[in-house]
Amino acid sequence: MAVNKVILLGRVGKDPDVRYVAQNQPMVTFTLATTERAFTNANGVQVPERTEWHNIVMWGKNAEVAEKYVRRGTQLYIEGHLRTRAWEDRNQIKRYVTEIYVDSFELLARPRDGEQASGAESAPSAPASIV
Repeated sequence: MAVNKVILLGRVGKDPDVRYVAQNQPMVTFTLATTERAFTNANGVQVPERTEWHNIVMWGKNAEVAEKYVRRGTQLYIEGHLRTRAWEDRNQIKRYVTEIYVDSFELLARPRDGEQASGAESAPSAPASIV
């Protein structure tokens, strides 16, 4: 038995990049930041805040919703699975990237003031659950 499950709660780092692939199927990619808060441990040592950046990939209906409502700064709850791909660059050096393929997500909050691109549609006022 094997389990490949990822749960993330974070903010979108850049507006989604939308592409249409085979049979006009939508695909969306963007980054998501998750941040662990700073703290002081029992010995009095301060541990600084730490931000991780995740590469997010959405297909089909999820991609359509993301294209319409997700913008830089939007807070998302994501459930998905990890997938790693490899390729060779121009110098024949093998490169790897690990991505989160989204199974479902929820829009939790609009971008903070000043983070939403002008002219973009605003996210729904209530959290939306997407499957």
